[in-house]
Amino acid sequence: MWQVVSGIHDPFRGCCDWHVVMGNLLEVALTPQSHRNHTAIIDPACSELKKFSRVLVICHDPFHDETMHFAGVLPEDAPDPREQHAELLKRMPIPVIELVAQSSLEVTDVSVNSATDSDGYSAMTASVSATLWRNPEDKSDPINLADLDDDTRRAIEEVPPWPRPTWLIERVKSMRYPALWEAVQTNWHREESELNTLDSLLVQHTNSILMNQFREELGLSAHDWHAPAPLPESTATQPVDVSIDGEIMPGIEIDTDPFVYAVGAKLANGGTFTAVIPREHLPFITLKFATRNQQKREA
Repeated sequence: MWQVVSGIHDPFRGCCDWHVVMGNLLEVALTPQSHRNHTAIIDPACSELKKFSRVLVICHDPFHDETMHFAGVLPEDAPDPREQHAELLKRMPIPVIELVAQSSLEVTDVSVNSATDSDGYSAMTASVSATLWRNPEDKSDPINLADLDDDTRRAIEEVPPWPRPTWLIERVKSMRYPALWEAVQTNWHREESELNTLDSLLVQHTNSILMNQFREELGLSAHDWHAPAPLPESTATQPVDVSIDGEIMPGIEIDTDPFVYAVGAKLANGGTFTAVIPREHLPFITLKFATRNQQKREA
């Protein structure tokens, strides 16, 4: 059976090269840098893995001069990975920021990345993803559907001959609609450095969205994961006012990219938040933010 490692929710960041083999079968070829100790770094909560219930992982290990295969089918009673995310989220030292509640957005997941050392957690990032409804008053309106290519549409609609977990079926259905994947991130670092300044984190987040969602527009092939980041680390940011929990706070923005708009701010509790939104979705979204738990209490 293939092994799942939680906390690595984005297999695109130079970790692997992958493609659909047939229907609900996904073949993944991990790069040597992403593989250590015979562990496949795959998380089925990743937006691009949601539609697959069978995964074949092929990894060449340069340290052992061998190729290993991990294969399997998620059992019908496989636990929803969001439950594990929720447990890990309880360890987040600061509150999570998300877009203010609005009818056009439906939060689908809050994933968590973390780093640890001998003293415990040294960094944590919570990433909020959501489904976008262009016409929330009538969710059956075709305007709500995502613009999918034929291969993706077939992969979503095809029903495999084996039973799937209910949560996986629901997630497959959600892929018919546009998604704000990891749109808002809350970052906490135990120690400050030049790598986790607000400017640096905003550029990192923007590059992640661009490299994962706008590869074709950037002229990158599906297998070219060693291309330089679209935005250099020195990308200029501009000051901007940001609304968080109804209060205006000083923040920064990147409003020069043709595909996405990015904004972020330092938080009073010592963390930072960043948001990266595809420009095509901006007309349907109110760009105001709120503390996630506080919104739940007030709802």
